Amino acid sequence: MADHFSNDDPKRHEPTLGGNRARGPEPGYAESGSPNHDATRLSRGDRLQHERRDERGYIRVTLPFRVAPDDDETTLAGHDVSLGGFSAHSERRYEPGDRISASLLMMAGATELIVPLRAECLRSSASTAGRGYDISFEIVEIEPQHRELLRQIIRSALSGRSPNIEGLMAGEDPQTPRKRKATKPQPPTRPPRPMGRYILLFVAIGVLVLVGAATAYRNFMLIEPSFAAVTAPRIDIRAPGPGLLGEHELTAGDRVERDQFLTKVVNSDLESDLILAEAALDYNERLIDNLRENIEGGAQRVSLANSAQPASGDTMTFESVSPEIAQARIDQFETVRDYESSRIAALEARMASNDIYSPCDCLVAWALSSADGVYINESERIMTLIRTDEDDVLVEALVHMSDISRIEPNQQAYVTLANASQPIRARVRNVALDVERQPRAGFPSWVRQQQNVASVLLVPEEPLPAESVGQPVDVRFTEAPLLGAASERIWQGVRTVIQFGDDIYRAAIQEDDDENVDDG
Repeated sequence: MADHFSNDDPKRHEPTLGGNRARGPEPGYAESGSPNHDATRLSRGDRLQHERRDERGYIRVTLPFRVAPDDDETTLAGHDVSLGGFSAHSERRYEPGDRISASLLMMAGATELIVPLRAECLRSSASTAGRGYDISFEIVEIEPQHRELLRQIIRSALSGRSPNIEGLMAGEDPQTPRKRKATKPQPPTRPPRPMGRYILLFVAIGVLVLVGAATAYRNFMLIEPSFAAVTAPRIDIRAPGPGLLGEHELTAGDRVERDQFLTKVVNSDLESDLILAEAALDYNERLIDNLRENIEGGAQRVSLANSAQPASGDTMTFESVSPEIAQARIDQFETVRDYESSRIAALEARMASNDIYSPCDCLVAWALSSADGVYINESERIMTLIRTDEDDVLVEALVHMSDISRIEPNQQAYVTLANASQPIRARVRNVALDVERQPRAGFPSWVRQQQNVASVLLVPEEPLPAESVGQPVDVRFTEAPLLGAASERIWQGVRTVIQFGDDIYRAAIQEDDDENVDDG
């Protein structure tokens, strides 16, 4: 059954792979009989590989098929075919060495199979029928999947069966049985498990356990105060006397420097008293000057006023007295003049106290509006200033008496400002049952009315902004700094992620609402 024919046989339709040919080798090709024939084909990119002769792949079989060249509309009637080549009848003459790109059109039952390939003409001879030529081609290039299809068709024909789609799609090729080595049944292989999913699952479980443990430790093991806020020393500016509040442009949040003019209180009664005191002083000085002129002039009788107060309410009369009596009255007028001078100094001092200046470099926490001529009484609060030096802005927390025994000076705590992602470490400065003598701004008075809490002042390790005075903060006291720091950072990280997701959701909702408004 082997395909052993001479290359000089003119009736031979099946080309023989290997052996010497009459024509010379094409450039780039090695001799087919060369030991390196397969290596040369692979180096040229030719994926056509030989199978063993016992596989019976290169025996010619006669099948109904046609050859359709890509450059010609006519088809060639096929004679026989093997894995190495095919022969066909053509009206056109091909010269040995001509290469064509064609498709083998093979019938498999009611279906026509197409096997594209490239072939080279080996020989061409006139047909015995006297018309056309019998051409032998060698397959030089074919795709692996098309070669496998051609192999199955040839094996079907060799087994005595007609090629059909059902047989080609069966589990095994229809071919003559052969001895095969007995092999042990292999257990069905399972697809590899996706280890990446399990790793991600275990990581997610670990993160959830870590977050749960940190949350439980933070909420149940750390000491949480009843209320905490950022505070600073407070300075209340009060009215020195009744009157109208002068105009000013200060509002909450403005910064003022030391000795800066703030505002003034306009006291009309005080101004009137000052004007009258100045008038009385001038009146007495004139009386004294007139009396001295008369005495020094040698007058025997001196005209003298009966009062040293021009606005005393008595009727002003004059009388003539001797120079000795006039000299005594001059002494009395000088005493009244000195009194009026002292009274003017006192009134001027009260007037000066109505001009209010800043006692420090402070931040305005609250200011009374000066619009429409606001009238204020004595000691009424005009402004509230807070000191904002580095050591002044502290955190005050109210701790329940049941937990106060667990807090001591220099104990570590964690302070978290509103909308902050990282906690700030702080140290306990002092613990007191009442607040400090100096009032502190930023703490509501109604909170201090609780009877079962103590006040704890905390000194943060990082300076707090002055604008945060009055803001409530989250404070946790810890007895184990390492565990407290870890739980606080994990909690803050989770809260940051939640806030980020909430911001994205709100932004998306707002964008949808804006689009709906625009469409409407």
